[in-house]
Amino acid sequence: MIRDTISEIAAKLHNSSISPEAKRELTELLARLKGEVTELARTDAEKAQNIATFAQASTNEATRAEKDEEQLKVSIDTLSGSVEGFEESHPQLVQVVNRICTTLSNLGI
Repeated sequence: MIRDTISEIAAKLHNSSISPEAKRELTELLARLKGEVTELARTDAEKAQNIATFAQASTNEATRAEKDEEQLKVSIDTLSGSVEGFEESHPQLVQVVNRICTTLSNLGI
């Protein structure tokens, strides 16, 4: 399920009108996210799936033709909040999610 969600995000990015640089960066970050949430899924599958789902929602908002800035902010904040409490146990996961949030936020500007 997590792999499917991340694959859907990658397809959405591939078909979006965002810059090639942003696509490349987000694709690399998604690959890292996939590894991190797969690791998390071994101990907390529900939390890992939630993170992947929030990443998908944020990507959808950031790549919409007509952006809703408020919805984008809410979805990015939700994605960022989904990794709260993992700073010590999964620092790389937190780092990847924060970079994804920053990149997606910059697309909305």
